[in-house]
Amino acid sequence: MDSLVFVQNIKKFCDLKGVKPTVACRESGVGTSFINNVERGQTPSVAKVQMLADYLGVTTSELLGEKTEPTVQDDGLTEGERALMKQFRQLTPEQQDMVLRMVQAAADNQQ
Repeated sequence: MDSLVFVQNIKKFCDLKGVKPTVACRESGVGTSFINNVERGQTPSVAKVQMLADYLGVTTSELLGEKTEPTVQDDGLTEGERALMKQFRQLTPEQQDMVLRMVQAAADNQQ
């Protein structure tokens, strides 16, 4: 694990989510000193990396900066739909519920 990349990714995904890294660490349950500990060379547990990734709405691979081979996208989604899903995953559960209610309301008005 490259701790510098990991910490940069934490900060990047926090910025995308609109939360401060210390807030994300506290609210995810990994602890407010998590980033400082990683910067000092402490290797975080898999469970804590997963907790933070879940909170930020990303995969542990994305958070750790692991390079993955692109997969064939045969899911029937357009590029726009995939981009929307990526943004949706970065929302809090409450924000996701709000978006789903808005989409449902819009769909109901089409009928």
